[in-house]
Amino acid sequence: MQYTILIVDDEPDLVRMLSDHFSMLGYLTLTAGNYDEAVRQAERLPDLIVLDVSMPGKDGLEVCRAIRDFVPCPILFLTARVEDADKLRGFAAGGDDYVAKPFSIDELEARVAAHIRRETRAQRATRVHFSGDVTIDYGARAVFVRGEPLPLAKKEFEIVEFLSNHRGQVFDKERIYERLWGYESEGSSAVVAEHIKRIRSKLEKAGADRQIETIWGVGYRWKR
Repeated sequence: MQYTILIVDDEPDLVRMLSDHFSMLGYLTLTAGNYDEAVRQAERLPDLIVLDVSMPGKDGLEVCRAIRDFVPCPILFLTARVEDADKLRGFAAGGDDYVAKPFSIDELEARVAAHIRRETRAQRATRVHFSGDVTIDYGARAVFVRGEPLPLAKKEFEIVEFLSNHRGQVFDKERIYERLWGYESEGSSAVVAEHIKRIRSKLEKAGADRQIETIWGVGYRWKR
């Protein structure tokens, strides 16, 4: 996967040098030299922003404040000011890290890579659920048993997704049907039981423990 870095600094030579360096490392680079350009480029939702604090006009802290609520990626400040008070202002504005000028390109490269790794792990963690031998990758819309893909039809996966996202909560057939087929559907909620029967059969054939429990007279739930 190619990651995108936005480099913001009012020194064109520095911007060019950083852009060339990170491009050679395989990153896609965006550049900006002032507040307006930085905000405009931030609309492209880069994976990380390298942001100079001391720019003429509206500085890097103002850029950070303007975009922080809408751009979730790490923001790494470049600055000649390294006093604690300056760092606190930067963190309060929404920054994530500081690199002091003059800086080592190797250190900057390592900091960038570390922040992107952390972001990637965090994103993956919100999209994957482990339940015994079963792994659900919500982003890929796929289920695996001991690392092997489990072939599920679209509605079968949607049932797995819905129940596993509400682990321990019991839903009757009617509620599941309304949620996944829609209130206006002309079918019957009995189709839910048939889908769950097929899901259980596939999991059993793959050697997985039973994940969907029946609460007699009430409904179904994904085991805790």
